[in-house]
Amino acid sequence: MATDDDECYQMISDMEPFGFKATKPKADTISFMTPGAKRSLTKYHQGDSVKACRDLKTVVNKLTLNEDLIADCSRTYSLPSVAGKHQDLKSISPQTLSDVIDGRYKNVINSYRIIDCRYPYEFEGGHIEGAENRYLHASILELLQQSTAEKQILVFHCEFSSERGPKMMRFLRSKDRELNKENYPALNYPEVYLLDEGYKSFFNEKSMYCDPINYKPMIHYEHSSDLRHFRAKSKSWTAGEKRRHAKRSIRL
Repeated sequence: MATDDDECYQMISDMEPFGFKATKPKADTISFMTPGAKRSLTKYHQGDSVKACRDLKTVVNKLTLNEDLIADCSRTYSLPSVAGKHQDLKSISPQTLSDVIDGRYKNVINSYRIIDCRYPYEFEGGHIEGAENRYLHASILELLQQSTAEKQILVFHCEFSSERGPKMMRFLRSKDRELNKENYPALNYPEVYLLDEGYKSFFNEKSMYCDPINYKPMIHYEHSSDLRHFRAKSKSWTAGEKRRHAKRSIRL
């Protein structure tokens, strides 16, 4: 029969993609020891891991049961969300983002950053005012090296917020978890959103917030070679990394 400690070790093992490691002593390490010494060593190793696991289990349960909590459990989400294509991501409407830009949420957030994951020729052809063009994984990692502010939010998007934006959003959370694994569930960016339906939808509804007021699609006859170039460049990270991060839950 599984004990509570066994369940804790299993949970830690399940969380290894986030940097957690079970520290149960190996059998060959203690095989030569007396029974009393074995018990002492095992208890020593189990103590911290089991306590950490129980704390971890509490946090995981909170995040699982309360979808309104941001990912570090410190408060609820500041912005109203919509039911987007990606159930693991919090999506906001073009109207909500325009309200953020207009300062209508300044009483609940201190600052915002819009992360545009489209390719440079798309970005230069028209983007949301103040947006940052970050389509490479290295540029997302740079975010984690920058200073952050309390109640700062990030809003990710691409052309349709179907593939590139969501992938970069998940990549940021994965690396943020790894960076803060010793202080789980702390995060540099605990409150992140996806712009529902992406730049195309935002442009159709709120073009006055775009600079220049234009929309250049990814598939464009003038940029066939650019598309091949930037697509290859953005996929230069290893397939192993891609598989490893694809299974992670952005909530946990």
